[in-house]
Amino acid sequence: MSAVILLPENPAMDAAEPRVARVLLADSDLASRLTLKSILSAAGYAVTGAATSSEAIGKLDEGEFQLVLADLRTESAEAGPEVLAYARQKEFRPATALISSDLSETEASSHGDATKDSVVSMSNDDVSYLLGRVAGLISERADRRIRRSMMRAGSLPGAANLGSQN
Repeated sequence: MSAVILLPENPAMDAAEPRVARVLLADSDLASRLTLKSILSAAGYAVTGAATSSEAIGKLDEGEFQLVLADLRTESAEAGPEVLAYARQKEFRPATALISSDLSETEASSHGDATKDSVVSMSNDDVSYLLGRVAGLISERADRRIRRSMMRAGSLPGAANLGSQN
């Protein structure tokens, strides 16, 4: 499976110059962070790692990412969800997900408010599954952005009805 290729979000940019999706990976465990970074980089993603929540927040202030992955247990139980909440407030609105290497997605979802985000489990060591989840999250983000843009432009069928529901 290969990385999601994105067309420029700025219409003034040459649409013939695609770019790879940028992923921010916040994980305090060095071995996990390097392993995931290697897997995602080998699949063609541009991956930036962060060891702490404050480092991840700093990187979010420095650049735009299409996906932010934060370990469920980075530093503390609140750190991962806090990084994702901060990321969702950025103008570029990245896709966000918690990652967990020791919980299944069902188990992680049962942890209450801290896991209201999407959860990507690495408990089964299935690289194809991981890459599929990452590509899916980035694709969903792109779809949301396109729909919002089309609604603003009034070119989405039923946009008038959709816009009045918000």
